[in-house]
Amino acid sequence: MPPFVHLHVHTQYSLLDGAIRLADLLETARSHQMPAVAITDHGNMFGALEFYEKCTKAGIKPIVGCEVYLAPKSRFDRQAESGGGNGELDRNYHLLLLARDHEGYKNLMKLVSRAYLEGFYYKPRLDKQLLREFCGGLIGLSACLKGEIASYLLRRQEESARKAALEYAEILGEGNFYLELQANGIPEQAVVNDGLIRLARETGLPLVATNDCHYLRRSDARAHEILLCIQTGKTVLDERRMRFHTDQLYFKSPDEMAREFAHVPEALTNTMAIADRCQLKIELGAYHFPVFSLESDETIEECFARTARDGLDKRLEQLGRHRGALDSSQLQTYEDRLRYEIEVIQKVGFAAYFLIVADFINYAKKRGIPVGPGRGSAAGSLVAYAMAITDLDPIEHGLIFERFLNAERISMPDIDVDFCIHGREEVLHYVSEKYGKENVAQIITFGTMQPKAVVRDVGRALAMPYNEVDRIAKLIPATLGMTLRKAFELEPRLGDLQRDNPQIQELFEVARVLEGLTRHASTHAAGVVLADQPIVEYMPLYRGQDNEIVTQYSMKFVEKAGLIKFDFLGLRNLTVINSAVQLIRKNHGVNLNMAELPLDDQDTYALLARADTMGVFQLESNGMRGYLERLRPETFADIVAMVALYRPGPLESGMVEHYIDGKHGKIEITYDVEELRPILEVTNGVILYQEQVMNIASTLASYTLGEADILRKAMGKKDPATMAAQRERFVNGAKRNGIELAKANHIFDQMEKFAGYGFNKSHS
Repeated sequence: MPPFVHLHVHTQYSLLDGAIRLADLLETARSHQMPAVAITDHGNMFGALEFYEKCTKAGIKPIVGCEVYLAPKSRFDRQAESGGGNGELDRNYHLLLLARDHEGYKNLMKLVSRAYLEGFYYKPRLDKQLLREFCGGLIGLSACLKGEIASYLLRRQEESARKAALEYAEILGEGNFYLELQANGIPEQAVVNDGLIRLARETGLPLVATNDCHYLRRSDARAHEILLCIQTGKTVLDERRMRFHTDQLYFKSPDEMAREFAHVPEALTNTMAIADRCQLKIELGAYHFPVFSLESDETIEECFARTARDGLDKRLEQLGRHRGALDSSQLQTYEDRLRYEIEVIQKVGFAAYFLIVADFINYAKKRGIPVGPGRGSAAGSLVAYAMAITDLDPIEHGLIFERFLNAERISMPDIDVDFCIHGREEVLHYVSEKYGKENVAQIITFGTMQPKAVVRDVGRALAMPYNEVDRIAKLIPATLGMTLRKAFELEPRLGDLQRDNPQIQELFEVARVLEGLTRHASTHAAGVVLADQPIVEYMPLYRGQDNEIVTQYSMKFVEKAGLIKFDFLGLRNLTVINSAVQLIRKNHGVNLNMAELPLDDQDTYALLARADTMGVFQLESNGMRGYLERLRPETFADIVAMVALYRPGPLESGMVEHYIDGKHGKIEITYDVEELRPILEVTNGVILYQEQVMNIASTLASYTLGEADILRKAMGKKDPATMAAQRERFVNGAKRNGIELAKANHIFDQMEKFAGYGFNKSHS
């Protein structure tokens, strides 16, 4: 293969412009035996860390870059610049920047962030003043026809082009600026290439060959044309729509690039030289906790332990008042559990996390902002209950700490906190003021082109009649994980339509290319990140639709970068409940404490049995009300179970019927071994909760609860090799505890079968 790597590549994160999925990019680069490849999305670094991780795993050197937008003068200008008297207006120029090392990566993040936060005008723009400030560790390329130098050359302004080239070279430093040649079939590009070669001879600046890749294969050009229509809201019938007038912006092979640039071989070898110079290493794995200030001389660990112990004393006092005095055995259970949890949390270094969460929850409660009693696996922590992070007693409800935080496989704890929807912004403001505005950001999330939506998008761009596209889209099954390939397997009418109609055939051909691409960016409903220094030191920033500051990395990669994620969810139901409590106080003089409501109120169970639950959170749908009438819940455990059961998997598997029939004695409930009775009796013999899987493994096969949590996760992923090893471990453990081999295998089969449907009891 000739020496060449692609340095100008637009992936799925050049939203509605790049049509290259990261996984496909690396597979193609490997097939061309390229030792390195770059990511240079338009104006953003959304995919940079994901790309870096995928490249590293694939054994391909990642070159992290960005095709930035450069304001003609100042990034603060909010008007276009006249384009040389020819009627054109330049709102921005393009410039390609590549991170040479970690300094370059950090500077690129700062440039891209400032472009969004300070320079946004149609596009996120930086300027040369910013480029001078953050130029260290960067390599620059002159970019495409929208580059400043190319713009001058197209206007025959050779001296302006020369001055601009020398200015970029001076800003970036000797040897760090390249004149970018492309062979894309666009007539104007030939004019620019000739001018760039002349410039290189005159100035001594090096040349480099790229292809401004927007799609992988030449055959994808039509799909890319449709993608641009989707971006701009146009159809293919609009002759004035945005398009590139070429089918050559694809990931060309080294042989193709060698043929295109045989007259300037140094432009090819310079791609390898740049790749060799790019030695970026991103350190992942370390956590960067925000600084929690203490008023005393205690350490964070001491403050955490004291707060938890003091909190448990208060909780036990409350329990004594409401449930009667606890005996010494019960008290010891609480003390032992708290001691164990404190030790684990301190050992894994998460004491500060609990103090931070407890602090902003305490602030909300003091301000009269309603806070939810607990959501998700954090309800399994006695420390969280003791510190008033949750209001659910995990011992009373049989919840497991290891489902929340497993010392045998450490990952960041995840505490979801619900706030009254009207109070969420106030709590966020408090956190921002306490830890520093630059150290706090919300988290981005990305929407992708799913099967139904991509068919509608493509049909609209092809100017197909709405009714026809709607009819086709409705044939695609609306099930989780659906793809167009699966849809064709499940719905034969789709294949018939495609065979009989050339336009529908094109619709699906294009939709298959675009399916799964990133469609838009938005702000995560709950995720907020706090750091020990400005977040831009760890990742680039973006400005959301409501002017909020947002990370450019999604949740998964925020955590991989070591930043601490907190969930602040605005819940309208809390607002409604709070309004009801206030009205009861005003109209009836009764002060209700939601945390102290009895769980055995018979009037409430009668209401549930009548399915009189319109407006009741999670219990108001028609389907749920039908099951409530059949179930006739009599205990809090029945309500918890019904919430867990009312999901597609359990509904389709017959688990709901088994639970209801078992409760009412219509079927006999049996257990393979008597040890299962205390674990499954509460769910009428059904393996319903993930915690039950963990308890079965612990009780029958002597797993630690940490090991049992690893088993639970393995069952969810269904990896054959891992499951074979876990089966052997379980069966041998059960055998040592006196359980017959056949029964042990049958129990494991049942666990494996229901693990896919199992729900987190803490969440239910």
